[in-house]
Amino acid sequence: MKHRGRHRRRRRGRALRATLAGTALALTAAATLISASQATVADAPGALKPVAADTAGQPPLAEHRVPGRWLDRLASKMGRPVGVGTVLEGADLPLRDAAGCSTAEKRSLPVDPAATRAYCFGGSDTRGWRAGAVTTSGDADDDGRWGGNRVILSGWTRGAEGGSMEGPAPGQGLAKVAFIDANDPGALRYTWALLAVPVDGGRDYRGLVSPLSGMVWYQDKLLVTTREGGRDALYVYDMDRIQRATVESDAVGRVRGGWAAHGYRFVLPAVGSYTLPGGNGTSRPATVSLDRSTSPDSLVASEWAPADGDRRTRLWRYALRRDPDRSGPLTTDSSGQAVPTEAYETKTAEVRGVLAYRSRWYLDRAAGSPGGHGTLWRQDTEGARAAECGTDETRHCWSGGSGSLSYWEETGEVWSQSGRMLFALPLTSVDRALR
Repeated sequence: MKHRGRHRRRRRGRALRATLAGTALALTAAATLISASQATVADAPGALKPVAADTAGQPPLAEHRVPGRWLDRLASKMGRPVGVGTVLEGADLPLRDAAGCSTAEKRSLPVDPAATRAYCFGGSDTRGWRAGAVTTSGDADDDGRWGGNRVILSGWTRGAEGGSMEGPAPGQGLAKVAFIDANDPGALRYTWALLAVPVDGGRDYRGLVSPLSGMVWYQDKLLVTTREGGRDALYVYDMDRIQRATVESDAVGRVRGGWAAHGYRFVLPAVGSYTLPGGNGTSRPATVSLDRSTSPDSLVASEWAPADGDRRTRLWRYALRRDPDRSGPLTTDSSGQAVPTEAYETKTAEVRGVLAYRSRWYLDRAAGSPGGHGTLWRQDTEGARAAECGTDETRHCWSGGSGSLSYWEETGEVWSQSGRMLFALPLTSVDRALR
């Protein structure tokens, strides 16, 4: 993949932002009124507290590769791997524009600032699944395209609908990703791929059983957070190693007559992972995103800390490398460990999404109850700010059930999703709404 200069990207970004500003959707009518009992100015979490990376509760992440012979053996049985372009050719499921979404679905959208673009998934293929992380080709390449295509990836977990605010517990369900063809903003279409982990020396694979609470597509690698219950913190997938399923079955893995992926046409076998050291109490990334404003580009991460806990939420930054021959995109030392380059603590609890850009951190705090709205805080080492909505100084103006945050730098948009709604809005509108 050819990486283009930032000057070209900025010119295109300015044009796209101007277009978005002239075509903003009138989505605020779907927002619900916010009660005065919710978060107010007095509840602001204050400034980020910088801490030494080696004392921030996040030990180095150890990089592990799935042996190449495992992946080659799997490919020899399943057929030659395909890339993102081939998957998009099979994108035959339409996303409905906001005008075609129900009032109940649109109720999950942010109140202030309002989404400028919004779409909803159909009920038949997402019923019993919960939306989680989002990433885009704006993360993958700095020109915003992958192989000439604009692409959005939307992560979902089975058996999590109506589950806890932090996502499903380990063992609750499979994980799948919608590959969305976003070349035409007025006609988004998608198809599904199942996430898997090779087993038995590459003779078989199992489904990834974890909520997709964090996901970043960087160059040809896809990083996803995992809570399977072991030491793994992040799984790594290769976007050029997508396999076709050959048997339509609810099973996963090798079956009579071929290979199945829970009824989906494509499956991604993991090519590596980043693991935590053993021991209880070790913090793990719960949500991640890409920051292209640093040099080199970096991955930022937040843990999940409950509101009634006895410690602050921890945030970390990891440097990324531009080496397509490596199985994982994090920069590692001579021992194969990725060490945080920055670390902070914040009083913001129950963080569902994290975003960092130009020294500012944006933290999506979950709603206090199902059906409510959350708060999007912007924090730095000077303080914290969030939008106010209504007349009672409430800060619960963000989407209630939103997942991760992803910034498409070329267009200036922040992408997220809540319930069956996938939505975007300019980062500048987030900053303008702050009080």
